[in-house]
Amino acid sequence: MQHTPGSIDRSGVTQPARSEPGTIAICFVESALRSVRARDLDADELLLQVGLQPSLLHIPQARVSAKHYGELWRLSALTLDDEFFGQDSRRMKAGSFAMLCHAVLNCKTLQQALERALRFFALLLDDIHGVLEIDATLKRASLNEARITLYVRTQAGAHQVFAHELLLMLLHGLACWLVGRRIPILKADFGYSEPYYSAEYRIMYSTYLNFDRSNTAIYFDASYLKLPVVQDERTVKEFLRSAPENILVKYKNSSSLSARIRRRLRQLLPGELPEFELLASELHMTMATLRRRLLEEGGSYQSIKDQLRRDLAISYLSHSHRSVMDIALELGFSERSSFHRAFRKWTGTSPGEFRRELQGQ
Repeated sequence: MQHTPGSIDRSGVTQPARSEPGTIAICFVESALRSVRARDLDADELLLQVGLQPSLLHIPQARVSAKHYGELWRLSALTLDDEFFGQDSRRMKAGSFAMLCHAVLNCKTLQQALERALRFFALLLDDIHGVLEIDATLKRASLNEARITLYVRTQAGAHQVFAHELLLMLLHGLACWLVGRRIPILKADFGYSEPYYSAEYRIMYSTYLNFDRSNTAIYFDASYLKLPVVQDERTVKEFLRSAPENILVKYKNSSSLSARIRRRLRQLLPGELPEFELLASELHMTMATLRRRLLEEGGSYQSIKDQLRRDLAISYLSHSHRSVMDIALELGFSERSSFHRAFRKWTGTSPGEFRRELQGQ
């Protein structure tokens, strides 16, 4: 069936017309800096070097652009000479991830590449390692599932949540890049209690999350393991130049209904966003079905609109010189005051205060 760019057809396929920035919760900034502080290094100076004010850490709802977070990630890793940020008793020296990317380029399939990557991490790290598994009991099911399970050496005290998040992000991001597409995570288990920011996990991993399990694991369709590796020595250079922000944004959970709606709304701004009834009609659903589907994913139509406007506002305030009023109009606000109220609700501060914090004024 033919459809215009940006529309959603019956299969839910959307062709986005414009790129969309992402943002990172301030808790992940704090996690990346924890080892910097533990070694009595100046974490505030690192923040200032990448254009972030330390005072942002005191705003629980604050978020930073993926570009800022990527710059902080790289600088912190170089400062520590540890791309695993002190989460293991052995350092993962700067340059390790780049070497891993080159090491898996000549693999024929994703399965071969993942197995090699997991052996690589096992050589680099002492306290946590991953194993690719295909459960024999699942082979009789119509959907053949594979999983990457993380195992920790508990006596080493390696139950740091950030260690699990780091290893999963690197493995999943690498896998998606190698085959040139996002690999949907069907569900995720975590070997620790639910963190207060678990809502972020629905975007990072899946809408189906389980906590307090014996091990951390992500599950995906095993058919992806047969896909060929499509990257080469030329494309790896570009990938490494823009890592990790390309992993954090490009390979987030984009297959969910919420993500498809978000992309559709992005194309409509600064125009008027559709009413819920019209959106349901475009998606060929009843309003009750759409509301239920979004609730199952842990969200609502209003939360999708709020998060999209929040992320775009943070990106514009961080990386452009556009006036606050121009940004408000771009995001569909007719009055500056209504934009101020919404932004304070989203982030705990006003747009002007946020920009001044970034600029250190």
